[in-house]
Amino acid sequence: MLYKEGEQVRGLSGLLRGEIRGFKKEDDGSRGLLLHFTAGESFGEVPLLTGRPATVTFSEVVLDTTLIRVDEEGFWRLMATCPVVRQAVVANMERRLQDYQAFALHREKLMSLGTLAAGLMHELNNPGTAARRAAAQLRENLVQLQQISLRFCESPLQGEQIDCMKSLQKRALTCEKQKAMSSLDQSDAEECLAEWLDAAGVQNSWKMAPTLTSVGITDRDLDCTQHAFRGADLSDALNWLASLVSSMQLVVAIEESITRVSELVTAVKKYSYNENTTQVHVIDVHDGLQSTITILAHKLRPKDLKVDKKFAANLPEIESRGAGLTQVWTNLIDNAVDASPDRGTIYVRTWAEDGFVCVGIADEGSGIPEEFQKHIFDPFFTTKPVGVGTGLGLDIARRIVVSSFGGEIGFNTTPGKTEFVVRIPTGKSTS
Repeated sequence: MLYKEGEQVRGLSGLLRGEIRGFKKEDDGSRGLLLHFTAGESFGEVPLLTGRPATVTFSEVVLDTTLIRVDEEGFWRLMATCPVVRQAVVANMERRLQDYQAFALHREKLMSLGTLAAGLMHELNNPGTAARRAAAQLRENLVQLQQISLRFCESPLQGEQIDCMKSLQKRALTCEKQKAMSSLDQSDAEECLAEWLDAAGVQNSWKMAPTLTSVGITDRDLDCTQHAFRGADLSDALNWLASLVSSMQLVVAIEESITRVSELVTAVKKYSYNENTTQVHVIDVHDGLQSTITILAHKLRPKDLKVDKKFAANLPEIESRGAGLTQVWTNLIDNAVDASPDRGTIYVRTWAEDGFVCVGIADEGSGIPEEFQKHIFDPFFTTKPVGVGTGLGLDIARRIVVSSFGGEIGFNTTPGKTEFVVRIPTGKSTS
């Protein structure tokens, strides 16, 4: 070990021979390789020039190494008296800061992708579980329908019975959704139908009543069954009807679940395309916003947050080589979620203005304190607790908007509302 965790050795070191690796301890306790030095390279100037503690928390010697070291006082004498050293140190610092910034941006992107992947798995699990549960219940219904059909074959239906069954089958296959009722009205309707079924001697009346009531069937609709069927046949007829209604509802549930999965896959495809393309392309801002909101839906639920979208009609598309707008929306919406109170609303609006496409993302949080406002886009500045925020989200958003798209990003804040506004020119980026 050259430096152990906790040691602060301030000075300039030059590597005459050998090899050294520098590591940074992450919040989760793991070690991340940050720097790698070989013969002819120097290190230690960044903390001296910036006045900040060294980012490397410990380093190890890989090969037998010879170092030349200048303490802090000697470093500043060299900087003042030796132009060659001064020029080399400044060039090294610039390159090292660029390397570290690239490392930090890459790490932030990986963290963001990890969060999105976890959320996507959560979102896919919900419709997947619903579809699996519906399929299992559908299997039970098919078995019951087959058993009842075989019993009907043993005792063929008569004319009145066939007419009654056709009428009920038509009602079940339309699977019309009943007009929404209050919980009390729904309970009363189910209880009324269950009592009618019990009085008729129908098996499984408690299970059958909610199913039939959900499509608006009442005891009056079942009058024909009392005239056409007797005893066990009546019970079979109504259980057949309930199984048919339930099966239709389960098919709808499976269709909705699969549709939800397809929507999530489509959202991820759009998200990935916008992140990776480097050719001149046309960007639909609304598609990107909707995809991001879909992927981040899992973050809204713990706080019971709503998203109020006000998308402008006929919003111009953006033609640009730039990439990463979805990362901008991700960071801004993620920050809005963190700032929002429980059961609050996040507002996403778009409009066109003087050749620019404008997007506003607002929350109902307490606002940004005045003393923080001038630092809000500074790299590594964060108001979140330690281990929660990296302080790079808004810096990344600003870099993408300004550097990749030639746009602008700013914010307005008051207690109860903070809105970040992004303005992107509709023409080609000048970058």
